[in-house]
Order: sequence, then C-alpha cells, then structure tokens
Amino acid sequence: MEKIVVKAHFHTAHRQIGYPGHCAYVHGHTWRGQITVRCEEFPRDELDMALDFGDLKRVMRFLDHKIIISENDRTFLDEKLFEPQGVVVLPGRGPSVENVAHYVWNGVANHIRDKFPSRQVVYTIEVEIQETDNNFFTVEKSVTV
Repeated sequence: MEKIVVKAHFHTAHRQIGYPGHCAYVHGHTWRGQITVRCEEFPRDELDMALDFGDLKRVMRFLDHKIIISENDRTFLDEKLFEPQGVVVLPGRGPSVENVAHYVWNGVANHIRDKFPSRQVVYTIEVEIQETDNNFFTVEKSVTV
C-alpha cells in the first residue's frame, strides 16, 4: 500500500443562513486541511511521480481569500455587489465544514481522473478539514479511476 499526505491552510469567509446564532453572520476562518490518498500502487507520470503535492494543495488553496456560499445565498451571487471570482458556490444547503470537506474530496478525485484516466486503480481519499482549533470533519471514500 502506498500513501500520499499533504497539508495546507486557506482563509475563507462564510455564513450559515438560518443558523440560530452567530454563525448566521458573515465570518471568517483560517481553515486547515489534510488530504490523504492511498492505493495499492500509484501510477507514475513521465517524471516518475505519482500525484504532485502542489496540485493536491491547490484543490484546497483555490478557496483561499474567497467567500464560500451555497446556491441559496443569492446576495453573494449578485455580480454588481461582489466579484464572481471571489465567490465559490459549494453543493449542499450551506457552506458547512462538512460541505467544504466534500468539495475538496471531489476536487481531488477529479484531479486523479484527469491525471491518470481509465487505469482501474482503487484510490482511498481522506480529507480532513479543521474549521477552528477544536472542530474537525473528515470524509473518507474510495473511488476507482
């Protein structure tokens, strides 16, 4: 079994519409993330590298200095008020730590699909996102690419 682990941090703002407390207001975090990819044996590219650490970190860092929202947060989708390149729409009902982790997981899976398509390799991808010093969420799923 082989394993690649990368860590990165990124700064974002969000709000939880409908939340009965302070999280309903726009606020920011320095999120920390860890991506772990495991498989029996990684395919290698022409440089004899599996997955580039920087490419995996970029999946998380794409969120850096942006506001993350859900599609029901219409205010931040108004291009007259907010720069579209500064807004990331996450799937789900809100920009929770859970949805951030799933967004990153999907980004990693898509990167692997683009880099090593149709190899029939089973990858286990684990994404851990730390929203605050004390709050973490982890998603781990396998995908065959």
